[in-house]
Amino acid sequence: MIQDTRTSDPSRLIPGTTGDWEIIIGLEVHAQVTSNAKLFSGASTRFGSDPNANVSLVDAAMPGMLPVINRFCIEQAVRTGLGLKAKINRYSVFDRKNYFYPDLPQGYQISQYKQPVVGEGEVLLDFPDGSSIAVGIERLHLEQDAGKSLHDQHATMSYVDLNRSGVALMEIVSKPDMRTADEAKAYVSKLRTILRYLGTCDGDMEKGNLRADVNVSVRRPGEAFGTRCEIKNVNSIRFIGQAIEYEARRQIGILEDGGTIDQETRLFDARKGETRSMRSKEEAHDYRYFPDPDLLPLEITAEWVAEIEASLPELPDAKKARFTGDYGLSPYDAGVLVGDRSAADFFETVAKGRDPKLAVNWVTGDLAAQANARNVGILDLGVSAEQLGELIDLIGDGTISGKIAKDVLVIMLAEGGSPSSIVERRGLVQVTDTKALEKIVDEIIAANPSQVETIKLKPKTIGWFVGQVMKASGGKANPQVVNDILKARLDLE
Repeated sequence: MIQDTRTSDPSRLIPGTTGDWEIIIGLEVHAQVTSNAKLFSGASTRFGSDPNANVSLVDAAMPGMLPVINRFCIEQAVRTGLGLKAKINRYSVFDRKNYFYPDLPQGYQISQYKQPVVGEGEVLLDFPDGSSIAVGIERLHLEQDAGKSLHDQHATMSYVDLNRSGVALMEIVSKPDMRTADEAKAYVSKLRTILRYLGTCDGDMEKGNLRADVNVSVRRPGEAFGTRCEIKNVNSIRFIGQAIEYEARRQIGILEDGGTIDQETRLFDARKGETRSMRSKEEAHDYRYFPDPDLLPLEITAEWVAEIEASLPELPDAKKARFTGDYGLSPYDAGVLVGDRSAADFFETVAKGRDPKLAVNWVTGDLAAQANARNVGILDLGVSAEQLGELIDLIGDGTISGKIAKDVLVIMLAEGGSPSSIVERRGLVQVTDTKALEKIVDEIIAANPSQVETIKLKPKTIGWFVGQVMKASGGKANPQVVNDILKARLDLE
């Protein structure tokens, strides 16, 4: 049994019928390496090709064919390790993992076991309530992916597509540091963001380029770790959360009824929202690992590691710290921005020489809402950072109101054109003529005597009058000027 000596946090416990329980969660994330060629052959990794179109003689395990290590895949693994603040093992070994793979012709997987390319690291998670935790990384090792069995193409036979066979995977193994489904979801989301910043994995879970094996066990607070079950190949962050919640409740129910947990591998049925048994869980000795005789040990020079490290981009944690420091953004706003590198870069262009808070509100608010409605990224909307900056400038100099700016954005998306030209063409310039606004205010006050009495008792209801003036002016009245006129007319100074 592994003993965990940390004090259990009451807020991270879940109640059972006989007392509180703690979930212990560890994740093995399989991330497909961004590379044009496979790990041990020159075959293409292109997604969507016809079945068996991207298969070399090595991938098909033809007699006499020997694997050759793809240097770029090693570089990508080292880059990822550096991004995870992990130890880079300059000496590592590829092993044969013996297991029945119906869609891996060689009958074993080339992987790494006791001597992986990357050792211990960590991922920092920040939460909306201001709390944070560090999730330890146990290791990152490289291995080849298997092919795909197709069971729905024929009534009595299964077909095999070997396009994925031999594609490079990074298996990133966390320590059992997570205690809630939300923490596990946040971990996968943050890890995916880091990989995307590094350019080592595109994180596309729909294509299977990022998927997770989820290890779940439960225990009474302070006790030794319980027996874990592994939920295989979960390819959605939402499903990861659902699988953990269901599996924890399942195990608690068994234990509270006096039963025991069998260590096993399970699958998550997304339609039913439940896990089901797949097979008994194998141990390391069941795989009969041994060094692959066709591959020499991998030796990495310190100079190469330093060269890779020097090429790393600014990563999410560093960017978040800079955004809160240099731009004065809140940790929440900075965290939302750095979750998408393209959105963060877009923001910096918009914010140059402008109010950063106004810039972040438009990028993460109105612009993001329009992108989400169209199911595209911010950069795919067709509104440049320069155009959004011009729109914000029109608000800042009083040419248009914030409300009119929202309308201008919609017009820009539909018709194109610069904000200034749209404002001029549509006659949307903000009304700041005091006499014209005084006339509108006087008419609304005269038409609403009961509301006038209410506002004298409750001055905060002035917003109702402002809204009426804005409506009467077609949204073009300057709200601050309207407020000043109303206060003077109603003696609210």
